[in-house]
Amino acid sequence: MSTIHVDIVSAEGEIFSGTAAMVYAPAQLGDIGIAPNHAPLLTGLRPGGVRVQTPEGQELFFYVSGGMIEIQPRAVTVLADAAARAHDLDEAAVQQARQRAQDLLENRESAKDIAIAQAELAQAAAQLALLEKIKKSAGQK
Repeated sequence: MSTIHVDIVSAEGEIFSGTAAMVYAPAQLGDIGIAPNHAPLLTGLRPGGVRVQTPEGQELFFYVSGGMIEIQPRAVTVLADAAARAHDLDEAAVQQARQRAQDLLENRESAKDIAIAQAELAQAAAQLALLEKIKKSAGQK
């Protein structure tokens, strides 16, 4: 089986380094699937989940808040603004962050507040969607 090397890093440090049979990522213009020998590509990422399928068939989930992804035929590098292993996400904390962002949007103090609230809301929604996807994936197995 052909594999591709994957590195997921953020400002806080390395989140993952290993091999994969397939990688899925939330690119700016839509989700992309990356197989070994993929054509070179450099594109931005939006908040969402990165899914790594290992050669053994295990699925690993990571949250990225945005950033860049560089794809080469034998390597994928995710340079995230912020990243976390999906199992490290706290659903209750994410729900609270979403509520704070919604409250800030309702109070609309300034254009800056609105932009911050919209970004926080997008990140919270992406984290919740990833947690839901993991729950569904676990239920199917």
